[in-house]
Amino acid sequence: MSSYAARRTALRDQLKATDLDALLVTNLLNVRYLTGFTGSNAAVLVDASGDDKTVFCTDGRYLTQSAKQVPDLERKIDRPCDLALAKHAKGKLGFESHHVTVDGLDALNQTADRAELVKAGGLVERLRLVKDDAEVEALRMACAAADRALAALIGHGGLRAGRTEREVARELESRMLDHGAEGPSFSSIVAFGANSAVPHHSPTDTTLHVGDFIKLDFGALVDGYHSDMTRTLVLGKPADWQRDLYELVARSQAAGRGALKPGVEVSDVDRASREVIEKAGHGEEFLHGLGHGVGLEIHEAPALSKVGAGTLSAGMAVTVEPGVYLSGKGGVRIEDTLVVRESGPELLTLTTKELVVV
Repeated sequence: MSSYAARRTALRDQLKATDLDALLVTNLLNVRYLTGFTGSNAAVLVDASGDDKTVFCTDGRYLTQSAKQVPDLERKIDRPCDLALAKHAKGKLGFESHHVTVDGLDALNQTADRAELVKAGGLVERLRLVKDDAEVEALRMACAAADRALAALIGHGGLRAGRTEREVARELESRMLDHGAEGPSFSSIVAFGANSAVPHHSPTDTTLHVGDFIKLDFGALVDGYHSDMTRTLVLGKPADWQRDLYELVARSQAAGRGALKPGVEVSDVDRASREVIEKAGHGEEFLHGLGHGVGLEIHEAPALSKVGAGTLSAGMAVTVEPGVYLSGKGGVRIEDTLVVRESGPELLTLTTKELVVV
């Protein structure tokens, strides 16, 4: 419980800095971040004065679950939760304006007649940018589940001629479950041959042939936290162009990892990686940003891209995933999940980045 209490304490510092008496948290991921509750309906009214006046709300389906997961806060069993909590709020009441609908705001205005509603979108997400020890440990376990699943897939002959992309995707996701995942972080990307040149290719009945690139972009979900990793392999002896392309992306990825330092502009991290590819004449074939934050969402802040804003801080969890995509021929992407540290980034996805030939 100490992690959740510490997060609420940090949120109160933000409430006081913005002159808010309380924050009505309705985004379920933010509710989970602040309380540990994993159900499908809840809200929490975080009072700036302390936990003794903070109230958690869910409905009767979660009476037993909420008692176990949120034993340290006053609980209210009611619905709709946002209105049940807003009814008793006083003073300046912040609400998650990025999450509340127009109709929802109308209902809050009618209900919270003793409070002044104030837009306060993104306050919890700002805290979620920097991961605490418990979050990093969950990310480590998620990355380990993905690493082990890929090793098992390769070790048991799962990447062989004649298999389809769909078959490999199903097996990879099943093996992540075998190794401790609650499920996949997202629908796995499995792309053979020319399909590997499509950045977000969806698996099809395309079969694997000797000489094909195999691009696998996948992740595991553990304790609500997402891992994200891409590895590009070759079935059989790689052609010279495949080795050259792979080595180029590997150099770019190493440059991006090396730029992950506290205080560095996120756009500068993208530039460090992108310049390697641009100098090789493939800048137009690097079709996306360098990476993104990971945590309770598979894509969250910060965005490592040309247009990304802000600087890195120690404790941020991000991906570094450059790629070069030769349309109709094949592509390479190499991606890791890492945590920004003062002493250099901590690598969480440990599968080799050498070109694997299966």
